[in-house]
This record gives sequence, structure tokens and C-alpha cells, in this order.
Amino acid sequence: MTDLQTHLDQRSSDDRQATSLPNDLNARELARWSWRQLTSMRTALVLLLLLALAAIPGSVIPQEDIDSLAVSQWRDNHPRLAPIWDRLDLFSVYGSVWFSAIYILLMISLVGCIIPRLFVYARALRARPPRAPRHLTRLPDSTAYTTDEAPEDVLARAADALRSKRFRVETSTEADAVSAERGYLREAGNLLFHLAVIVVLVGVAVGSLFGYKGGVIMLNGEDYGFSNNLTQYDDFAPGSLFDPDVMEPFSFSITDFQVDWLTEGDRAGMAREFVAELAYETEPGGETQDYDLRVNHPLTIGGTDIFLIGHGYAPVITIRDGEGEVTKSGPVVFLPTNGQTFESFGVVKAPFAEPEQIGLEGTFYPTFAMGRDADGNLTMPASVWGDALDPLVSMSLWTGDLGVDDGSASSVYVLDKADATQVLKDDGQPFRMDLRPGDTVTLPDGLGTVTFEGVQRWNKIQISRSPGKLVALGGVVLALVGLLGSLFIRPRRMWVRARRQDDGTTRVEVARLDRSSGGDPEDGAAELAEIVASLQAPTGAQPTSSRSRKEQS
Repeated sequence: MTDLQTHLDQRSSDDRQATSLPNDLNARELARWSWRQLTSMRTALVLLLLLALAAIPGSVIPQEDIDSLAVSQWRDNHPRLAPIWDRLDLFSVYGSVWFSAIYILLMISLVGCIIPRLFVYARALRARPPRAPRHLTRLPDSTAYTTDEAPEDVLARAADALRSKRFRVETSTEADAVSAERGYLREAGNLLFHLAVIVVLVGVAVGSLFGYKGGVIMLNGEDYGFSNNLTQYDDFAPGSLFDPDVMEPFSFSITDFQVDWLTEGDRAGMAREFVAELAYETEPGGETQDYDLRVNHPLTIGGTDIFLIGHGYAPVITIRDGEGEVTKSGPVVFLPTNGQTFESFGVVKAPFAEPEQIGLEGTFYPTFAMGRDADGNLTMPASVWGDALDPLVSMSLWTGDLGVDDGSASSVYVLDKADATQVLKDDGQPFRMDLRPGDTVTLPDGLGTVTFEGVQRWNKIQISRSPGKLVALGGVVLALVGLLGSLFIRPRRMWVRARRQDDGTTRVEVARLDRSSGGDPEDGAAELAEIVASLQAPTGAQPTSSRSRKEQS
């Protein structure tokens, strides 16, 4: 027993030593092992799941390059969590190192999975029909008959009949049988689908590397124009290999803006459709052209697309300081906080006011109304309609250092209150002004006056250039074509064997094999019967035996 146990332990030890583990491999073997693990389908699926999980914070947490105002407000509301999230790049998820690492690994894994399969499908596409099985009549769809014809005549007629049915015919594998196969385009569909995935990845990569996407908030009116250069953008996200020289030198302005408001139903007061009327030039000094810019109907100039993605209001505010000088005058963009009623938040800064800098922060109500609770008591103010039927702007007052003199970048939508002081009334409550168009409020302590002149509209325009989008679109189309081919093309094989028997007659065996699981048995039997009929037509011979899936079941 001791010797047997020793032998088993030794054998187990030898087996373990024969199995190469990662820590037993040299550098080259470890690299090969790591590559095989990375390019396995299991790893690709895991990385795809990780990418989906990693994208969740980007859809839940406000992102810096999408809504900087929401990010600033979140930081103000969560001062303890904000530094942690900044270190984790949660305010810029899609540009973070960890998200990019998952994405790049997934791309490498997909390419490593797909390229070997391309060679497999290419070999299958070129493969010749296999030799006939030894016992054809054992196949599910088969039949046999005898005839006085010579075997070579039967086989020649069989080859012609199968070719007429668009089968690929092979007669050189064996002397007494003809092999044929149809449905090779299914392998072509598989090949095309996997190749299309590579094309899509290349198109997306080209667009991400060489393209750009930027946004600008434009006030309506011919006095406010946009020229396609970097200084004109409010936000700009270029690819890592972006070249500014490829930017088309177009310019445009928004001459008018039309909104169709819903007047009935639960969404009454919401914008159903809006159109920005553009006047644009494709090059400096060129002919001015008009275009009605709508959602999902971009204006394309060269390789650049111009999209309309949003709109809002810009109250026209005039601030006079304590010395009577106008230190701020013009429309100020307020950003919507309610997509249905267009209740909006905004900031007005007058950094050159005397004796102190003036900052205003508040809310714009397009159609102002005081809300009421269930008992009919007045509650918080609100906007009850998206259109500017009864506009009102309500703002609080701040003075002191607004953080615009230190040279650092600051958002025009955020009021830096770190070194500023909120102005209070005599009762200790915050000083607040509620203005309708034409109203003027005198500020306390000789700070000056604020006038609400009126309302203008603004539009959010997105401008993007994706040089690889047509490549990606072509890849998607090819993938759909390949997928349809791999799903609906039925590969099947047929064999015809003719052998001379001892009594001088020729025994002919015909069999069919459907290689797809979705084939109709009746269609298969009909196809088999059609081939057999074409073989028997000149002689009038009848089949002596037959088998089918239906009979087997």
C-alpha cells in the first residue's frame, strides 16, 4: 500500500509539472499565454460587461464636457465627495485613464478574436465538397434505384443536374460518386460580418483620432455670428491626432427661431418642434445661403455637420454701478433647469462696477406664476409655460471678489462665492429682486441699479467632424448583409453514387444532408425528389427505397 501511494503521489507530481502554469513560463511563453487569454471570446465578453458597467457613472454623474454648470452645482452641494470624485475622474468618465484602458483592451480582444476567424471562414469558403459517405442510404434524406445505364452516364447527368441547381460539384474525389454542396454564401456571410466589425472599429477609431466635436451657445440675430475657429467655441473636444488646418472656414448666424408649443395634454407648454433659420457662408466672402436647421436634420458643410440640439432664453440685463456708469448690458444666457417649462438658472457678473464688484444669481421664469398647495396656499414661484408669455427674472445680489481678477478660467454660468458676500436686507433676509421687462431696481448701499430690458433667445449648436463615419456606416451595412446571409442561407450537401452490380444493372444512391438547423424537411425532400427525377427521366426507372426525416421521426 505504501509503494502504491508513493507511486500515485509521484504520478500526480509529474502531471502537475507537465501542466505549464503562468509562473512556470518564460517571457515569450508568458506573452503568448497572455495574448491567448486576452483574445479569447470569454475575455471579450467580460470586457464588454466591464465597459457597460464603467459607462454607468457617465450617465448618472454630471460630466464636465457636457454640463459644466451641473458639475459646479454638484461640487457646491457635495464638498466632501467632490475631491474624491475628481481623483477618480468621475466628472470626466469617458476621458479617464481607466475607461480608456477598458475600451482599448476590448478593441484588442475583439480584433484578436475576429482575425483568426476570418481565416477559418475564408478556408471554409474555398473548401471543396467532401467525399460521399460509405453508406449513403443511412442518411436522413436518401433514396436509391436501379437502372440499366452505365455508371459514368448517370454520374455525368448528376453533375449537370446539380450544377443547374447552382451546386458546387466535385467529381474528382472518387470514381463512383459525385459530391456537391450549396450554401457557401453562408460562410461568406460569416466572413463578411466579422470583417465588417473590423471596418466599424477602424471607422470609429479614425473619427475619434482625427475628428472633433464642439459646442457653442448662439444668441439669435444677425448681430451674433459664428466663425469656425477654435476661439469661437464654448467647449471643444478634439481627437488626439486632430489638425486644426482641416477645419472648414464657414460662418453662420441665426436670423430667426420658430417654436411650435404643445397646447394640450400632459406636456402642454413643452416645445414640440423648433427650427433655427441659418444664414451661412462656406468661405469668407462667399455667397450667403439659407438653411432651416432642425433637430436630427444637420447642415453639412464639407466634412463638418452642424446640429441644433437645444434652445433657451437670455434675459437682457443692464447694470449701472454706484457712479451711474453702465458696467454690464446685454443678453445673458440662462440655462434651463426644467425641459418642459424652461425655468432657467443664470448668473450676471459686473466685475468692473464701482465701488464693488456686483454679481447676480437667480432664476428666469418664462411664464411666471406662484404655485399653490392642496389647500390653495401660495408656495414656491414657478413657470407654468415654456413660451415667454409673462417673463420674470428673480435674482439675489452678491458683492466683493467674484474670482475673475486672478487670471484663472471661470465659468460664465457659475458665480464664485468663496470671497463674495451676499447682500442682506435690514431684517437679515437675503436681498432679492423680481423684475419684469422694463423694471428697474435700485440696489442698496449705493451699489447702483439693475434693469430688465427684455428677452432674447439662444440656440445650442453642436459642430462635429467625424472623418471615419462613412467607413463605420459602410461597416454597419456590411455587417447587416453578412448577418442576414449567415442567418437565412441554408448550406446543404448532396451525393450521387452509381455502381455496377453483379447482375449488370447500376445501383444509384442519392442522399442529401441539410447542414442548417432551420431547414424545412418538406423543402429538403422536394429538392431531393427533384434531383432524382432529373436522373430518372431518360430511363423511367423508379426508386427502390427512400428515407426522409419525416419517416424517421
